[in-house]
Amino acid sequence: MLTTNCRSTGHFLSARSLTGRFAARPASATGALILVASLTASCGQSPTGGDAGNLEAIKARGELVVATRNAPTTYYIDNRGRPAGPEHDMATAFAEQLGVDIQFQVMDSIAGVLSTVKSGQADLAAAGLTATESRRPRFAFGPVYQRVTQQVVCRGGGGKRARRVEQLTEVDLAVVADSSYESRLTELQETHPELSWHSVENTGTEQLLHEVWTQEIDCTVADSNIVDINRRYYPELLMMFEISEPEPLAWAMPAGSEALLEATSEWLASYRQAGNLEQVQDRYYGFIREYDFADKKALRDRLDERYPQYEDLFEDAAADYEVFDDTLLAALAYQESHWNPEARSPTGVRGMMMLTRRTAESLGVENRLDPAQSIAGGARYLHRMYEKVGEDIPQPDRGYLALAAYNVGLYHLRDAQRLAESLGRDPESWAEMREVLPLLAEKQYYTDLKYGYARGTEPVHYVRRIRDYRDVIERGRD
Repeated sequence: MLTTNCRSTGHFLSARSLTGRFAARPASATGALILVASLTASCGQSPTGGDAGNLEAIKARGELVVATRNAPTTYYIDNRGRPAGPEHDMATAFAEQLGVDIQFQVMDSIAGVLSTVKSGQADLAAAGLTATESRRPRFAFGPVYQRVTQQVVCRGGGGKRARRVEQLTEVDLAVVADSSYESRLTELQETHPELSWHSVENTGTEQLLHEVWTQEIDCTVADSNIVDINRRYYPELLMMFEISEPEPLAWAMPAGSEALLEATSEWLASYRQAGNLEQVQDRYYGFIREYDFADKKALRDRLDERYPQYEDLFEDAAADYEVFDDTLLAALAYQESHWNPEARSPTGVRGMMMLTRRTAESLGVENRLDPAQSIAGGARYLHRMYEKVGEDIPQPDRGYLALAAYNVGLYHLRDAQRLAESLGRDPESWAEMREVLPLLAEKQYYTDLKYGYARGTEPVHYVRRIRDYRDVIERGRD
């Protein structure tokens, strides 16, 4: 399917029934035709056919047109060239529920997203939008799927900071134009008339956070979920204080789209009940709960200092396996040794991938301190765990369980899975298993297990940190 539109400055992706970050495939594998194009001319043809937000028209044309923006919290292209992001996954699932294809219009800014919906160029906006009172007269907002707070962010390490609203007058404050942040600052002006800021058009919150980090500006305002993710890329960013109560995120549709609004409400209720919304939240946010400034700063430094020496080795080792890539191996190695090929522990594990002597021998690794042998051996061992945890387990759960087995051992993982079954939990779901694994350290449970006690909290943190490191590595290479 080929879809173009010449009236936008964004780019477009049209695909047939892609079902999420791990299910998306290149066009040749699914029959979908994916087109990415930068378009600046005006052809006078709307992708919605002039019926934006009309549910019957959407079904008749066989396509849902969605406006979004490019960001880790909304929509992006992952390291395998596939569309991903929380808004991508949810909007694609909704389109699948309707039985139609989906076209994403990727805009440069929130103002561009809202304008696209307002002008009838899209059926809805799925872009991490706050359902503010100032926007409600212009748009119909769907049900709430997440809540965030607005946070003032400045830079540590000598940058100018504001610790309360009154001090914002002492810093160079810039925010995205026509955003919920600007609306909130306008409200604060009523009690703080001296408050001022720069409104920046045609940019995103992430760009302003980057400018705070590079000290081009002193401070900005961002939603808490955006801050959580970006602090991992820019460890010196500091969340100074919040300027709002929790606010709802929701999809925006053209005013009067009652049938589409009802359809999104019914879909989200079933999506939430099935546990799919929780899975999306976990997929994109579940690994950022632990923030360690020193750890992230060290990773950023080692990406420049150490990683280039071993990047080709990670790529070579991953080339033989379709189930994981080089960035996952790199993240695993960082978790194990911080990319130190001579790492050693008192328990006898050694090398980049911290292999035991017995494991190394079973993998054909003769010298654990040789980075090429260690990385290749670690890749073989991870693949061995992947094969043994269960071929019927879908991704990403199978991959997370394989990582847990790499850490705690396959036998202890099997114990935890059997315990999960006895407790009425799903042994193939990582969301369930990360709750059960810590029970391996509790006497009331481990005394009845075949392989006994294990520090079950460790693999939970282990998997979360690897997911975190992998995300930072991927974006640090771009």
